[in-house]
Amino acid sequence: MPSSTSSSPDGADERLQEQFDRTIARDQRVEPRDWMPDGYRKTLIRQIAQHAHSEIIGMQPEGDWITRAPSLRRKAILFAKVQDEAGHGLYLYSAAETLGADREDLVERLISGRQKYSSIFNYPTPTFADVGVIGWFVDGAAICNQVPLCRSSYGPYARAMVRVCKEESFHQRQGYELLMTMMRGTEEQRAMVQDAVDRWWWPSLMMFGPPDDDSPNSARSMAWRIKRHSNDELRQRFVDMTVPQAGKLGVTLPDPELRWNEERGRHDFGTPDFTELMRVIKGDGPCNAERIGRRRAAHEEGAWVREAAAAHAAKQARREEQEKEHAA
Repeated sequence: MPSSTSSSPDGADERLQEQFDRTIARDQRVEPRDWMPDGYRKTLIRQIAQHAHSEIIGMQPEGDWITRAPSLRRKAILFAKVQDEAGHGLYLYSAAETLGADREDLVERLISGRQKYSSIFNYPTPTFADVGVIGWFVDGAAICNQVPLCRSSYGPYARAMVRVCKEESFHQRQGYELLMTMMRGTEEQRAMVQDAVDRWWWPSLMMFGPPDDDSPNSARSMAWRIKRHSNDELRQRFVDMTVPQAGKLGVTLPDPELRWNEERGRHDFGTPDFTELMRVIKGDGPCNAERIGRRRAAHEEGAWVREAAAAHAAKQARREEQEKEHAA
């Protein structure tokens, strides 16, 4: 099998480049030990790391409500969801490691601010309705974005996404069920849901990234079939999926330009504030400092656990080596 080490295509490497190009053209999978261009590897590490960081940081907004959830059932649902998100982060860090990335380095890049995570997790969750709207909007947007990644050209990433998407779909249904329950409740609860919808709609549209004309990485990722659809295509798909759900729920989406376009067979909608998106990505969102600060503190406070696990693993390895020597 070709070496995973990549360099400028010259001689033998030129043939490997041609083989890689044929693999992509045939819509086949690239595996960890296959030769791949440096740009492909770097793009994957950046995207997978950002995805993993988003899952880990994404535990915080809803995790804040575990102790304040109104019933034992709701607490159990939140526990399960936060646990799922931790698992998603671990799958994705493992996928990045198959590309030669070091997990400790990725974590350090996150807590030092050198790598980004999804802008959506930098918004506060002041009411319990936010928990439901995150499930409906944020996990719904994640499904639109991530289901095509199950067909990503990089094998470990695509396979990790199969389980992630199954669980995200469950999270989306949980969020929508919570909102349906609240909308059958008191007038105050219905107002709480509408307020959360108003606050989360535009940040959810920003989740898909900048418009295609301003997205520096999207075209290359699509050419390599790492991703399958552009940011604007995915944003449109999310809007078309969500509008009928909003009608069923009985809430109004806060966009005066939102209407059905018979000629296009799709919804027209307003333009998100992409200036705000860039400001939040650069660290000036409502909760950027809080999210990273808590992640850094948890990492530092958990150092003793990692050290103990490493010591135990080393002890086990020595024991197994001694048993082999005795057996010989």
